[in-house]
Amino acid sequence: MHAMEMFAEPALSTLITLAMTGLVFGLLAMVMKRRAIWDAIARCRGEFATNLGLTVVNLVILAPLFVVPEGAISSAVGAPDLFIGAWASIPDIAALLIAILIFDFVVYWRHRLEHTPLFWPIHATHHADTAMHWLTVMRKHPLSKLLSVCIDVWLLLLLGVPEWAVGAAGFIRSWWGFFIHCDVPWTLGIFGNVLISPAAHRLHHIRDEALMGSNYGNTVTLWDKVFGTYVDPAPYLDCETGIAEGTRGVAGELMRPFEKRYWKKTSDETEAPA
Repeated sequence: MHAMEMFAEPALSTLITLAMTGLVFGLLAMVMKRRAIWDAIARCRGEFATNLGLTVVNLVILAPLFVVPEGAISSAVGAPDLFIGAWASIPDIAALLIAILIFDFVVYWRHRLEHTPLFWPIHATHHADTAMHWLTVMRKHPLSKLLSVCIDVWLLLLLGVPEWAVGAAGFIRSWWGFFIHCDVPWTLGIFGNVLISPAAHRLHHIRDEALMGSNYGNTVTLWDKVFGTYVDPAPYLDCETGIAEGTRGVAGELMRPFEKRYWKKTSDETEAPA
């Protein structure tokens, strides 16, 4: 009974998240695609099933394991009293905006790390979708999920960002992640100068290794612009997505990082002379 209870909470939370996001982005797809909706469903059906399976693996089956590093990081990382006190004098809206920027700063660099030869084997799964859709955001290998659990919030904790602001920033980032993976060619106009748009993130998923190294941000374009990785998506609307190694089912994606060719390539690039 104890084991059942351990999985019941993450299962219910995952079900609620999928139901809410599925309703919102499913309606968006119907409005945007109209009669073409059935062709779109047919194109992404197989990959949708894979993404749903990986969602269950990460958010339900392995959820109790991810709680351990999360708790350890929360206990180990403490903010100086000076930082904690400073947040009390900042208006709530300003605190939330700062939390979003800090969150996205860490995610930006974690994401760039995942595109290095050493970490690409665990991130390739996320780029394998050839028919992007809102659930593509959940297409992650458990090792990639573990990396984000260990890295994404440590700076927020170190700086003493209020718990409510961390939670709110995480919620906004999560929903924005679903949105930017949608199959819509939206650049968001002038707002796309500040916010990562679906078009900008689709460009990040383009089946082109050079252009894939752009638009790493999740929510804002600031860090891509500061560090020179932002690329205007306008010339690349509806670009082809995926990776040369191809898309796979759940079992294939779980085994992907352990294939010899990935580690041989990583070893060769590491040993290559400068």
